[in-house]
Amino acid sequence: MDTSKRAKKEYDQMVKKASPNSPIFSNCVKAFFSGGLICGFGQILLDYFSKSYKEDEAALLVSVTLVVISAVLTGLGLYEKLGKHCGAGTIVPITGFANSVVAPAIEFKKEGLIFGTGAKMFILAGPVIVYGTFTSMIVGLIYYFVGR
Repeated sequence: MDTSKRAKKEYDQMVKKASPNSPIFSNCVKAFFSGGLICGFGQILLDYFSKSYKEDEAALLVSVTLVVISAVLTGLGLYEKLGKHCGAGTIVPITGFANSVVAPAIEFKKEGLIFGTGAKMFILAGPVIVYGTFTSMIVGLIYYFVGR
């Protein structure tokens, strides 16, 4: 066995020994229930807002409410703790997106309002916005030219 293969094998063994085992089943259960609770809370909000507003306005209010709650929890340092306990369930699209915008803004605020908070705010969410916009444009063009 040559030196590079032996070194790779030793490295793989060292990584396996140092890496903790992940309880996949319990992580999936936590993510399922925590994501379900967030979505259930969103449904409760929708039912509540639907009593006073039209359907589209109620849906908008639900989104805004979930984003504000996520941003406040991130600012207080509670969303990270919730994420550590609940795992992927906290990445329900709207709440996870709010967290991905607020967390870097808070982290880089010491660099100033413009080059810190303003520039770093979309460090995680930026690619999602760019590729989401690009993909929606492509799908729109395909629909325009082929779907008619």
